[in-house]
Amino acid sequence: MLLISILIATPVAMIIHELGHFVAARSCSVPASELGLGLGPKLLAFPVGGVRFSLRLFPLGSFVRLDGTVLKQRSVRQQLLVHLGGIIFNLVACLATYGTIFGWINFLIAAGNMLPLYQHDGWKCGLVIMRDLLQRRSQPVERAFTFSGGFVSLAILVAIIRVLS
Repeated sequence: MLLISILIATPVAMIIHELGHFVAARSCSVPASELGLGLGPKLLAFPVGGVRFSLRLFPLGSFVRLDGTVLKQRSVRQQLLVHLGGIIFNLVACLATYGTIFGWINFLIAAGNMLPLYQHDGWKCGLVIMRDLLQRRSQPVERAFTFSGGFVSLAILVAIIRVLS
């Protein structure tokens, strides 16, 4: 029963996460062309209000396809809101379902996305802030940030494992 609950709750929590990005993007006038659940080849796709919803073969992730050019033209505050939208929605869902498996899954998705790992929301927020501080893009600095983000995330993971064991 626990496994079934997890298998149902996880994709729902991933959709909540992506809806957070989607709603934040819309509120900042950043176009979104697709909201997808899973990775790989499309199994099912249908349009709703100008956005394509897709279900993919491998249930290992989810995404919102945003217009990156438009997003980069928005203020730093708006860019951060869009990148943090998923985390915010997961935390609200976590609080609303506190003490349940669904609450924990939302918490874990939010916490995992805060890490500065490549392509995670925490990494994207770090790049937005770094580019604003430097007032330009810098490949060497961005590569160093990406590389060090892996070490920071690994250190956090090791600390959590040590505390829990």
